[in-house]
Parts: sequence; C-alpha cells; structure tokens
Amino acid sequence: MCMGIALARSEVPTELFRRHGLSRRVHERGGEEEIRFLYRDRVPRLPIWRDGRLQIVRWGNGWGQSRVLPRTGWTWLSTIEQGGWAGLQPVPVDIPAALALEKGVWYRVRQGVRGLLVPDERGMAVVYVICEPASHYYRIMTRSNRMPVLIEERI
Repeated sequence: MCMGIALARSEVPTELFRRHGLSRRVHERGGEEEIRFLYRDRVPRLPIWRDGRLQIVRWGNGWGQSRVLPRTGWTWLSTIEQGGWAGLQPVPVDIPAALALEKGVWYRVRQGVRGLLVPDERGMAVVYVICEPASHYYRIMTRSNRMPVLIEERI
C-alpha cells in the first residue's frame, strides 16, 4: 500500500504551497525541506500532475465525505483493468514523490506513483493510489501484501 509520500519543498510552487496551507506538512530530512502528505492527516491530500499542472487534491474517501465513492484511499490495478471505475469518469494521473511510506518504512521513489482521479457527487476531485500485489522484496521490506504502482519502476 502507501500511507504517505514526501516531496521536496522546492518541487511545489509557492502559490500552491500557500493556497493549500502546506507549511504544517514541512519536515526536514538531511538538511533539506520536504512536504509530507499522509493518509492519516485530518485532511488527507496528495499532489497530482494533471494536464501538465501540479494540483493538490483530496486523497480518497476515508472520512466518508462522499456517499458514492469507496471509503478508502487505494484501488487495485486489477479493479481498474476490469472496468470497476468505468462509471465514475476515471482519469489516470501521476503522483509526484521522492519518498513513500508504508508501515513506518520510508523508501525512495524515482519518479512517483500512479493514481486514479475521480469526481465525487459534488464534482470535487478525489485521487486514489493505484496498488498491485507486493513484490517479494517489498513484502519483506514493509510487511505489506500490496504496494503502489510506481512510475517506470518496480521494487
């Protein structure tokens, strides 16, 4: 799975940083500032690339804001391939990340994570992290049976 991602502070434009009040998400790692996006946050959000623009959108429906969307922050790649989201106007998106978090383990990500963007019943954008069965290495590293689909990378 993926319970969080971290992105270098320098990757987020100042205007977007201010508009979404991301200062409380800033942490320092090795002398560099990073912005952490965690699913357990009171207001879970994720950055996404859509139509060449970086946006910050709601991560899943864990708090039940929508009555029509699944109450989770993830979806299986197989569910997408089998048409499970077809009625919700899904749009594949990229989630930029330098690091990802699972069960207390932060690990490096080269280009980011795949996501699925859908509108809720009010038309608000909601992103779900796309997952697949964990590789042997990922399962040993994180003790998780599923892992995020990474962009042009496999752990």
